[in-house]
Amino acid sequence: MKKLIVSKISKEFTLGNEEPLALNKVINFIKGKKNKKIKVLDEVSLELNTGEILGIIGKNGSGKSTLLRIIANIYEQDSGKITSNGKIFYLSGFDAGLIPRLTMKENIFLVASILGLNKKEIKNKFKKIVEFSELKEFVNTQVNKFSSGMISRLNFSITIHCIEEKKPEILLLDEVLNTAGDIDFQKKAKEKIDSLLFSGASIIMVSHNLEQLEKYCKRIICIDKGKIIKEGNPKEVIETYKKI
Repeated sequence: MKKLIVSKISKEFTLGNEEPLALNKVINFIKGKKNKKIKVLDEVSLELNTGEILGIIGKNGSGKSTLLRIIANIYEQDSGKITSNGKIFYLSGFDAGLIPRLTMKENIFLVASILGLNKKEIKNKFKKIVEFSELKEFVNTQVNKFSSGMISRLNFSITIHCIEEKKPEILLLDEVLNTAGDIDFQKKAKEKIDSLLFSGASIIMVSHNLEQLEKYCKRIICIDKGKIIKEGNPKEVIETYKKI
């Protein structure tokens, strides 16, 4: 069964002046200039099967993240169609925006609500988030007093438990295979990620970690300059990517 069908998606971005759009048009008219447009995606099509983990690779700027954001309805495509069958959850790394002047407890409620949990769901996961982060003694401490490692652990713990609570049917993961923290926390985080990847959800995973993609995916797509140039067996697609 097809969980997601992406058909001929194209997207352009306008480059140039950072002035508000209306003012930018006036300035360019006076100067006789036109805004430069860049095609980020060019009629990209793919299908995601139920329970499949699909990998996407490509150089920086190839259009990978833009594609995921269009599927997640964060960006709107210029043309093409997306058909999905299930709840979609988009995750870009584990660096949700904590507010430094708020306490750890306040940040858990804030970030979890941004990730789609209601108050009851946050309360249900609160204890597990705190315990997994190993920061119980800092629950009422402002995050601006946290080290970078503590912030990474808190971010990871909030995000991973929110995904567990929401139980999305389609997961869009943008560079989530590398986790921060000490060795013990990295091991624990990896086990959580493995659990997430083998939860039965249909997953599209963008990553530069080729070894991990080969481990988790039976099919990989390579995108270059907004177009799919190779799709299929991970080893073969990765070899194509290395030659770009």
